[in-house]
Amino acid sequence: MFLEGNKVYGDDMNQYQQKAFKLTVFAAAMLALSGPVLADAKSAEKWIDSEFKPSTLTRTQQVSEMKWFIDAAAKLKSKGVTEIHVVSETLDTHVYESKVLAKAFTEITGIKVIHDVIQEGDLVEKMQTSMQSGKSIYDGWINDSDLIGTHYRYGQTVVLSDFMKAEGKEFTNPGLDLKDFIGTSFTTAPDGKMYQLPDQQFANLYWFRADWFASKDLQAKFKAKYGYDLGVPQNWSAYEDIAAFFTNDVKKLDGKKVFGHMDYGKKDPSLGWRFTDAWLSMAGTADKGIPNGLPIDEWGIRVAADKCTPVGASVARGGATNSPPAVYALNKYLDWMKNYAPPEALGMTFSEAGPVPAQGQVAQQIFWYTAFTAGMIKPGLPVVNADGTPKWRMAPGPHGPYWKEGMQNGYQDVGSWTYLKSTPVNQMTAAWLYGQFVTSKTVSLKKSIVGLTFIRDSDIRSQAMTDMAPKLGGLIEFYRSPARVAWTPTGTNVPDYPKMAQLWWKNVSTAISGEKTAQGAMDNLAEEMDQIMGRLQRAGMKNCTPKLNEKKDAKFWLSDKAAPWTKLANEKPKGETIAYDTLLKAWKEGRVR
Repeated sequence: MFLEGNKVYGDDMNQYQQKAFKLTVFAAAMLALSGPVLADAKSAEKWIDSEFKPSTLTRTQQVSEMKWFIDAAAKLKSKGVTEIHVVSETLDTHVYESKVLAKAFTEITGIKVIHDVIQEGDLVEKMQTSMQSGKSIYDGWINDSDLIGTHYRYGQTVVLSDFMKAEGKEFTNPGLDLKDFIGTSFTTAPDGKMYQLPDQQFANLYWFRADWFASKDLQAKFKAKYGYDLGVPQNWSAYEDIAAFFTNDVKKLDGKKVFGHMDYGKKDPSLGWRFTDAWLSMAGTADKGIPNGLPIDEWGIRVAADKCTPVGASVARGGATNSPPAVYALNKYLDWMKNYAPPEALGMTFSEAGPVPAQGQVAQQIFWYTAFTAGMIKPGLPVVNADGTPKWRMAPGPHGPYWKEGMQNGYQDVGSWTYLKSTPVNQMTAAWLYGQFVTSKTVSLKKSIVGLTFIRDSDIRSQAMTDMAPKLGGLIEFYRSPARVAWTPTGTNVPDYPKMAQLWWKNVSTAISGEKTAQGAMDNLAEEMDQIMGRLQRAGMKNCTPKLNEKKDAKFWLSDKAAPWTKLANEKPKGETIAYDTLLKAWKEGRVR
């Protein structure tokens, strides 16, 4: 993901990286001239007083925590560790880590950090290369917990639960407080062990212009046409009605053309995220089951009775990737893009489309990441009031007609620290130290304020967040509710995320271009996923190797009792909406919806 506030790094990303590289080279030269970096408590106190505030810790507690880092780093420096190289995707939070926290860690501990920030697709590719070759490229990685099934099955990832109890015990912060992290359930594999440490997370929610929805005139016109209230859509039928209403009936507001929908469709790896991030399960493709459907998950992959062994993605093998709900989900994406989104959206990537709603011409967006919040609250934007409060709000996303209570609610991205066994142990341990530093209570609240990607319950419930809440459009209320764990990342059914994720954007793009129908695109996707799982089956994996079912006629599997679900006679039931205040009340009362 390639955004920093409202600035998008697309074609000029290489230029941005070159600047960062030049700065790194310059910094290295300066360090070489000045001799080794010296760590001391004064450096820590300087950072505590100038940058690491507010914090949920007292100043005394912060000083104590930083002293622990200084002492732990000293042990590693005595073993010859002077520099580490880590990587993350381009996100506000990680840019802050790279520009500010890496420098702070270097000055406080004396271990130099080079923190690269690269495109997510490049990061996944590099990690895949490292895992396949057995060679260490980076000492530490921040990659999505979507890869938890991959890390568990390949056995090349350091199991943090074991590491913290054994060789990493003396380098594990006594104040780490894992119970304070809100995303560790997503970084825990089927064996019950934690493989990754959450660094930042954000959810995929519904976004809308609350000021437009509150208009008495628009409310009256909408109800007169559709027979129900203009409000937060509870199902896709209502979302579609609202999209049509603003695009075709309202047409203009504040002197500008308005659109009832926003999305993106360029043939690009980010197009894959648009679908793998629970789009099919929001339509109702998967089975019931939290955090992900069982035995069929949001990708349409079925696992065996052991809840771990993948047996197929195609309907012919008992999967659901090309089932009626999945095809419906793709068709709705295509219809809405064509009929209700700005024409240029079709040629945009994820990062290019992200800032568009802030320009003031979009009424709602069904697939919107809270990572864009920081860029939606800048003073002077058309979607921000003079007092700094937003004209927009976020809410739970609506569901398709196949969705049933008990299914996955939506997607949440959890970027997490991951370490590979191929990394020399002292280098990996130093990177583990840095990972703990940038997630520590000393710095996490300030990092949360900068990036608005929360990982700690204590930060979410802090007074600082209470003060910020009115300007964040429901973000704090969402993360203070049980919804924060009801929105879930890609689950453990996916045996090889890097190999299989790239199949999605390539196949979906054939439906966008008209080369194939939605059914044809999903049929091919399902077949290609089966082929990869077949190769993994022949090669073998350390844990839960795929074992494909024999192909059978689709009628054997399609059902109205469980996934893969049979086609509904009516895929557009009556639209249902709810007042936003009612939703907000549910979150404040501790309910998901």
